[in-house]
Amino acid sequence: MNLLNNSLSQMGAIVEDMIGGAIRAVKKRDSELAKATILRDKEVNTLQEEIDADALRLLALRHPIATDLRRVIGTIRATNDLERMGDLAEGIARRALDVNAFEAVDLARGVSRMGKLVKRQVKDALDAMFTENADKAVQVWLHDQDVDALYASLFRELLTYMMEDHRNIKACTSLLFIAKNLERIGDHATNISEIVYFTVHGRSLTNDDLVLDGQEEDED
Repeated sequence: MNLLNNSLSQMGAIVEDMIGGAIRAVKKRDSELAKATILRDKEVNTLQEEIDADALRLLALRHPIATDLRRVIGTIRATNDLERMGDLAEGIARRALDVNAFEAVDLARGVSRMGKLVKRQVKDALDAMFTENADKAVQVWLHDQDVDALYASLFRELLTYMMEDHRNIKACTSLLFIAKNLERIGDHATNISEIVYFTVHGRSLTNDDLVLDGQEEDED
């Protein structure tokens, strides 16, 4: 389990760094940083393969039960989410190269703000996972609605920007893809929060009292 946790921590750190690098590449129009971020995706893929192999070997040789079994299964599931986050960060970096080929668009700053929010969400989800903090996992899950709301706002603004001036269409289209990738990274962070909650409590996070109360408020 210590080996798995160390490898998972390393994978999480690389993914966090990729997300941060991709966001900075957009914000600062840094094409070299975008290219460096793209190259790191291979490290994430390699770590996923190693962690999956170690986890399966642990299941076969140690036959863990109860919480330990949930930890191993949770690790396998979490690596899948982290690998997808890495792919999405790579996609953002590639789109940053496209955006940087055009004149700067004001709404790129809004995408950068969304990136900052998502990066924080990922950090909190990983912190919850490594400390097995179910309460923090619930907060990550609840805050995903903030990311969704910001994405919807940016989507409308970027469409308006394109309609006002057709010269912005190509750059804004790339920014739309970047914003969508950020929103999806946020979704994977909530997946990790659900994994944490299940590992600790052995039941679904969606049945937590705070989550149910929040859903009732939304309906009202």
